Amino acid sequence: MESGTWRLLISMMPLILYLLFILYSNHTSQKSTTSSSCSLLPHDRYWIVSKRIVTPHEIISGAVEINGGRIISLVKEKDWHGQVKNVPVIDYGQAVVMPGLIDVHAHLDDPGRTEWEGFPSGTKAAVAGGITTLIDMPLNSFPSTVSEETLKLKIEAAKGRIFVNVGFWGGLVPENAFNASMLENLLNAGVLGLKSFMCPSGINDFPMTDASHIKEGLSILAKYKRPLLVHAEKQEEIELNDGVDDPRSYSTYLKTRPPSWEEAAIRELLTVSKDTRIGGPAEGAHLHIVHLSDSRSSLELIKEAKGSGDRITVETCPHYLAFSAEEIPEGDTRFKCAPPIRDAPNKEKLWEALMDGHIDMLSSDHSPSAPELKLFAEGDFLKAWGGISSLQFVLPVTWSYGHKYGVTLEKLVSWWSEKPAKLAGQDMKGAIAVGKDADIVVWEPEEEFDLNENHHVHLKHPSISAYMGSRLTGKVMATFVNGNLVFDDGKHAPDACGTTILA
Repeated sequence: MESGTWRLLISMMPLILYLLFILYSNHTSQKSTTSSSCSLLPHDRYWIVSKRIVTPHEIISGAVEINGGRIISLVKEKDWHGQVKNVPVIDYGQAVVMPGLIDVHAHLDDPGRTEWEGFPSGTKAAVAGGITTLIDMPLNSFPSTVSEETLKLKIEAAKGRIFVNVGFWGGLVPENAFNASMLENLLNAGVLGLKSFMCPSGINDFPMTDASHIKEGLSILAKYKRPLLVHAEKQEEIELNDGVDDPRSYSTYLKTRPPSWEEAAIRELLTVSKDTRIGGPAEGAHLHIVHLSDSRSSLELIKEAKGSGDRITVETCPHYLAFSAEEIPEGDTRFKCAPPIRDAPNKEKLWEALMDGHIDMLSSDHSPSAPELKLFAEGDFLKAWGGISSLQFVLPVTWSYGHKYGVTLEKLVSWWSEKPAKLAGQDMKGAIAVGKDADIVVWEPEEEFDLNENHHVHLKHPSISAYMGSRLTGKVMATFVNGNLVFDDGKHAPDACGTTILA
């Protein structure tokens, strides 16, 4: 062979090796996808067909094509038949196909308190409830996520143990609020935003903040264009009448956390939220008030701030929309949470605000614990650990209790998918649209079921959930995460192949 030919072959070797590598990678990728235990489907490419697919613009009868974990086409029924060429089809008939739920407020307590919940049990419950992405709160695990080092512990704990996509909020606490490098290291390490408490959190390594800490946090977050989530209650002195105020009565607990606590905290927040306006020193930051329960003065303050141009959003939770204080049985500490569930007229106003768009979105605030911390035998609302355990049930609860208020499928997608995706900075999620991640829930809105011993519950401690014993409408049939069928007809995929989301 002539020397010129040899030189040509030698010069082309890197290209030849690269092409061989690509061919080998594609072959092994396809092979591993079809035999993967991440999915109950042996396919990487397939169609989902339904008479009710909720898209950003309309509900269509048609088909969604999935390939490699993404939505690659979306067509109406009259157009799609000619496009199927040896691609598997899953026909869900009249079932609703919509984007998977994104829960921006969940406590999975991992690492450190996995006897309360943990990544495996919590994310199994999530996919059984149609949740495909959740953002884990920085407290109730141990240690709390308040530094780059503690975030790494979270990420390590999640590896190979999550069935959904999981992101993380970091904590804004006095320790790091005035330490710009510490906060920036935490944000650079990948937290999607920060969370703070304006009252004692009950967790020793997660102390409360005030407006000065929040102002500093917002100034740092402005550079990253990420949100600050705030538990907005400001503690005031409360006097109980011993011997008259029974600790087994929910009304006694209600007195200890009145609506004025929420109002006082929000008034203080609004002294700094104006910094987030266009041209303000914290422009680009975003203030988000979690689990609003007061639908009166507190909500009016938020509406005024929005009208003034403050970058502020607010969520509430299904338990504030499903229950009212008057209905809570004596000593039933499953219903204890903070802020508390308030009276029936307050609940009606929350629904009105949600339907009118003044409340932006919903979250679970799934906050489990070991059953013994609920003090079921004593039924003492003042001493029992608070928190509603709800992760698996939020979709049917919202749908069931929302019937009388005119809840639509489009509203559900807005509250549980589109707006949470925006808050968490997840542009590839929250909608069934071409190019988006194939995170999808399939469910039967008309099917009723009882939450009893015959219903398979995936929460670690079903006994602590206030929803047990309820009759609900809206049964989840299947959940797809990144194109993998991870839950189908009560069964989970063998392996936990959810991904961690880092900013």
